[in-house]
Amino acid sequence: MRTLNVDKVTEAIKEMCIEANHFLPEDMQCAMQGAIDTEKSVLGKQILEQLCENMEIAGKDMIPICQDTGMAVVFMEIGQEVHFEGGFVEDAVNEGVRQGYREGFLRKSVVNDPVLRENTGDNTPAVIHYSMIPGDKVIITVAPKGFGSENMSRIFMLKPADGIEGVKNAVLTAVKEAGPNACPPMIVGVGIGGTFEKCALMAKKALTRSIGQHSEIRYVQELEEELLERINCSGIGPGGLGGTTTALAVHINTYPTHIAGLPVAVNICCHVNRHVVRSL
Repeated sequence: MRTLNVDKVTEAIKEMCIEANHFLPEDMQCAMQGAIDTEKSVLGKQILEQLCENMEIAGKDMIPICQDTGMAVVFMEIGQEVHFEGGFVEDAVNEGVRQGYREGFLRKSVVNDPVLRENTGDNTPAVIHYSMIPGDKVIITVAPKGFGSENMSRIFMLKPADGIEGVKNAVLTAVKEAGPNACPPMIVGVGIGGTFEKCALMAKKALTRSIGQHSEIRYVQELEEELLERINCSGIGPGGLGGTTTALAVHINTYPTHIAGLPVAVNICCHVNRHVVRSL
C-alpha cells in the first residue's frame, strides 16, 4: 500500500490548470501546423496562421490561449493500492483548481447555482470523474472546457435499427448544427453505447486522446477516418468562414449497451483543446 498526501494532488492540479490554459499539448500544436499546409482556402489558411500565432503569444507572454479559460474537468484514475492522507481528496482537487485560477489570473467562469447564477469567484467546484485502476499510481487529467463548444454538444438516444448509418448521421448533424459556434477547427469526441450518462462521459474522455491515436477496434478506426473526411467536406472551415479544415480529429469510444438502445453522444471541443496529464 502506498500513502499519498493530498497536498501533492492540490499542487499538481494548480500547476496543470495554469499549464493547460497557456500551452496546448504537442499533438494539438502539430495538428494545427499541419492543417496550415493542407488547408485549400486562402482565408482558411490565414485564420489557421493567426490561431497558431495566438498560441505562440500565449506561451511567450503567459496570456491564456482563450479568454474562456473553461470549467475545470478533472479525471482521477486512482490505483487501488493508493491510500490518501491529509484530507479529503475532492477538497484537494478543488483547492488545486482554486489556487491555479487565482495565481494564474485565469477567468472565473463558474456559478454556484445554474438558475441563481452567482459566481463562485474561484472557478470551483470542478467536475471530477473518478475511476479505479490497478497499481499504486494516480493519473490526473485536467481538461478545462470552454462553453462555446460545450453548448454545441449533443446526445442522441438512437434505436438499434438506426445502426451505423444512424450513428454517422448523428455525428454529422451535431457538427453541422454547431457550425461556426464551436470555433472550428474542432476536435469531435464521440461516445457510442452504454447508457445516457455513460456515452456522454466517453465522448468527453475521447477529447483527451492524442491526435493521431485511433481506436484499437478496426471498424471504429474506419469510422473515425470516414467521419473526419466527411466533416472536412462540409465547408464550414476554420472560424466557420469556409475551407477544408473543419475538424482536426474525430475520436470515438465505445461500450456495451442494452439490447433496446444505441446511445450516441457528441462532445465538441474548439481548436483550444486543452488537456494536461500527470502521474503521481
